[in-house]
Amino acid sequence: MAGAAAGSRGRPQRVNMQEHMAIDVSPGPIRPIHLISDYFPHFYPFAKHTRSAPDPHPAVIPAIRAAPRQRADPEPEGDSDDSTALGALEFTLLFDADNSALHCTAHRAKGLKPPASGSVDTYVKANLLPGASKASQLRTRTVRGTRGPVWEETLTYHGFTRQDAGRKTLRLCVCEDPRLRRRRGAPPLGELRVPLRKLVPNRARSFDVCLEKRKLEETEAAGDERGRILLSLCYSSRQGGLLVGVLRCAHLAPMDANGYSDPFVRLFLHPNVGKRRKYKTSVRKKTLNPEFNEEFFYAGPREELAQKTLLVSVWDYDLGTADDFIGGVQLSSHASGERQRHWCECLGRSDCRLELWHPLDGAPPQLSD
Repeated sequence: MAGAAAGSRGRPQRVNMQEHMAIDVSPGPIRPIHLISDYFPHFYPFAKHTRSAPDPHPAVIPAIRAAPRQRADPEPEGDSDDSTALGALEFTLLFDADNSALHCTAHRAKGLKPPASGSVDTYVKANLLPGASKASQLRTRTVRGTRGPVWEETLTYHGFTRQDAGRKTLRLCVCEDPRLRRRRGAPPLGELRVPLRKLVPNRARSFDVCLEKRKLEETEAAGDERGRILLSLCYSSRQGGLLVGVLRCAHLAPMDANGYSDPFVRLFLHPNVGKRRKYKTSVRKKTLNPEFNEEFFYAGPREELAQKTLLVSVWDYDLGTADDFIGGVQLSSHASGERQRHWCECLGRSDCRLELWHPLDGAPPQLSD
């Protein structure tokens, strides 16, 4: 019996199919595969060799913890869930309340999904809602040939007040450049909206928001907004009169068929008998956010000027036909709100320049001599 057992140990045992299927052949826990460079180490002549031969039986838990982390793909391919199917946009918003400006810095987009395969040429377009789309439209430069574009570009809305922050929304669209792809009229790759009431004045806030799908033709109620104008007033004691500066306009209503205007500003001091009372700036072509930086002078003592009214109106220049009225503002001691305060504070001080944004009225004011 002992001899038979010894003989069986000397030759391999045979296992029939039924016994083979009954054997538990589970390989046990799956161990991570080592890097190929561990088996073929490089030669570093100026550094000590720190690599060691791989352990043929590594512990399972330490090996999993030591496994290298996967890097995020800047241009992910394939399907994803609905919330991230269009990609995401990173940007920063800053409401500069001291200078009445809104700064939007577009940093980068991630995981964009263009209609066609391959690379894409993209830019970011910004609009303030509600309002005329062309009046508040700003855009970045175009970044070509990538699904993960980096812009690092700041778009600035001048004349943005605390009232605007409480009621307006910023819309950001990531669009494919039609001039390079010949796909005019194509919808944006994705867009998002941020209620600006969430911003804290003078404090930057960063966002990383998933893009949504909307129609490019979607319109917003513009209301009766005609735009706004930045004026500076200063009573000069040396010159003995009032200096009126027309600095710039923002978000003007488009009056031409091309969606823009050719704006200029008229000044009228009433009454101003025997003295010059009308001035006009130069024309700025095809823009809804013109910058003038022009100054005009009205002579007279401050007591006399305090009884007068300054009428500022913005017009669209038309060659060969009558100019179109865009909007106006009236400053006097009989006005109300910021218009009265701006006028009275200017005449109450000497050699102190005061700048203030004023919304434009849609109806021309009626003055009589």
